[in-house]
Amino acid sequence: MRVLDRLETTLRVRGGLQLAGSVDTHGAKNAALPIMAAALLAKSPVTLHRVPRITDVSVMWSLLEALGARLHSEGDGSITIDAANVATHRAPYTLVRKLAASFDLVGPLLGRFGRAEVPLPGGCILGTRATDMHEQAFRALGAHVSNAHGYLVAKLRGKTLRGTDIEFRAPSVGATKNAMLAAVLATGTTTLRNAAMEPEVADLAGFLVAMGARINGYGTDTIVVEGVRELHGVEYEIIPDRIVAGSLLVAGSATRGDVTVTRCAPRHLEALGAKLAECGVKVTSGDDWMRAQANRISGGTDLLTAPFPGFPTDLQPQMLTFLCTVPGTSVVEEAIFNARFSYVNELSRMGADVRVAIENNTALIKGGTPLSGAPVEAPDIRAGAALVVAGLAAQGETEIIGLEFIDRGYERLEEMLSALGAQVHRTSGITPFMEPTGSYETTAYPKVG
Repeated sequence: MRVLDRLETTLRVRGGLQLAGSVDTHGAKNAALPIMAAALLAKSPVTLHRVPRITDVSVMWSLLEALGARLHSEGDGSITIDAANVATHRAPYTLVRKLAASFDLVGPLLGRFGRAEVPLPGGCILGTRATDMHEQAFRALGAHVSNAHGYLVAKLRGKTLRGTDIEFRAPSVGATKNAMLAAVLATGTTTLRNAAMEPEVADLAGFLVAMGARINGYGTDTIVVEGVRELHGVEYEIIPDRIVAGSLLVAGSATRGDVTVTRCAPRHLEALGAKLAECGVKVTSGDDWMRAQANRISGGTDLLTAPFPGFPTDLQPQMLTFLCTVPGTSVVEEAIFNARFSYVNELSRMGADVRVAIENNTALIKGGTPLSGAPVEAPDIRAGAALVVAGLAAQGETEIIGLEFIDRGYERLEEMLSALGAQVHRTSGITPFMEPTGSYETTAYPKVG
């Protein structure tokens, strides 16, 4: 197996069983990736704990190695990154094309070297991934920004980046992260208005603060960054993955089961809990656990994806799939990505009644019709998780092609589901791993065994 895109790993799911029990979630992918990129700013080694063992982390690992950083695994989800020897500001296209989060490298490279050359974002095809707000932030901080041969090139106009006021036209997670990453070493104070409030953005800010940055207001829509001369190494634990936790709770609800997710952050899942409750799911929670009991489903609901604290777009496919199992009519409107409903055709193969109106990015779900197992193909990470939810709720066996997509965001999903009583089987025997295959080799992240 040499090319990740050619791997046709499959997951076989035997449906019709109620999930029940308790399972841990792992560290957040969308926090771990920018935090790994931020380690480029540290003068001494950084040790991160609770890093998920997923292929997206392996890609970022290889990207950092390609730039000159030294990484090694400490075992049990801990890694150390030593960026002292990084000497290049250009990220290789062959790696960046596989990972949208690789664009998080622009801010650290610009802040450290005064120049960054990073290919335009890759990763899942969910719709337009505009970089205009990133570019707006870099220009406001004093960089010249251009696009050349598929690369975004940002370089200082003066001697240093300089603090400024930046107001985003929308609360962009990516632009907020990149602006913070560039501003922490700038001269003066930077104020980010209409900033993203996602927990992963706040975790990145918390990590930067632990390294010696001065940042206030993270977790709100106004973030103030006072530039410092340098940042130091630190030990830091990644927050729990709210999307993985939510996916497991939705899976339990779709099978009318009783699932508790532990080592999670219920405050990050309030929007999901509210929508599940509207459908009749009994949702309870404590400091670090959340439980969904779905033995009394009452009907569907309508939802609109929105920036945090609204309903997360990364749980939209899983929730829509659950609504297919619920009696009544539901409406799901996707307001973040304009091509997120690509998986609906696969659900239709399983008997789901979903009509998508492309002109307003809305799906009408007529729920309650039993789903039946079928061969389906995952087009992206979260759509793949949604098809797993469908397979668990369906009668018969579902074969999901494209497990390599799911492995990008879920650490051994089949093992977590098996712990809850699901019958799932990874037919190829391929599992994700942490250690990279080499600085520039981008193609063999899973290993056979």
